[in-house]
Amino acid sequence: MKQNKTIRLPEYTKELLEKREREVITEDLYNLADGDDQLTSPTTSTTTEETRLFMEYMSLSNLQNIASTDELKGKYLTLKKFFKSKRNQQVEVYSRSGVNEKIYTEGKVSAIGRDFVMLTNLKDRIWIPYDYIDRANIPFGIPNYSNSHQHYIYDNDLRTKLLRNFGETVSKREVLRQQFYEETLQTNLSSWKGSWVDVHIKDGAKKKGRITNSEQGKLTLYSQVKDDGVEMQNIQFIKTLRFFQVTAFLFRRVLKGSE
Repeated sequence: MKQNKTIRLPEYTKELLEKREREVITEDLYNLADGDDQLTSPTTSTTTEETRLFMEYMSLSNLQNIASTDELKGKYLTLKKFFKSKRNQQVEVYSRSGVNEKIYTEGKVSAIGRDFVMLTNLKDRIWIPYDYIDRANIPFGIPNYSNSHQHYIYDNDLRTKLLRNFGETVSKREVLRQQFYEETLQTNLSSWKGSWVDVHIKDGAKKKGRITNSEQGKLTLYSQVKDDGVEMQNIQFIKTLRFFQVTAFLFRRVLKGSE
């Protein structure tokens, strides 16, 4: 039967010092503090590339767990993660309009909100709520870029403004609002007052008009005759109207009113 040997402090100290003398010290350039011989605390015991891959794997695993327990929340988080990884890149979105109508939209990811995505192309600006998106993908033949070009460049002047007057500075620039906040569709549309849009509604109807207000769960449009309100929860698709489309729409309304 083995007996535990008692090690006294002087013996332990001597043994520890001998082990330290035999220890092989390797230079850690990554965790070496700048201008100092001291070492910073490493994030994990693994290499940096292994840590990055593990963090990505952990994020995707958490997302799958959430989606398996809450389908709606999982859909929102999945779409946001996909669109954020494709910011300023070309994507294609298949969404629903009306009862059975399907809409195919291709454009550059311009804004990612809490409950919507905004796409832009050479002609239009398009808002699509997550509730009515069936699937999203990268168009065939379009290269899958890394997201390194998505970062916003902060110069010293902008840094000073953010430190001293954060609210006013961010509110004036849409790019900064997208960096710091996740806007709702209602909040984003309120910053586009005066824009003419074509709105697809859940019951299959379509309304055209100029955005006059967006608050309390309702989008208000002016269409020359009167202000017309649309419930936010019923909006499936919004697209800006070009000048000649607005002119044609107003001309038809004038002719209809004169009859």
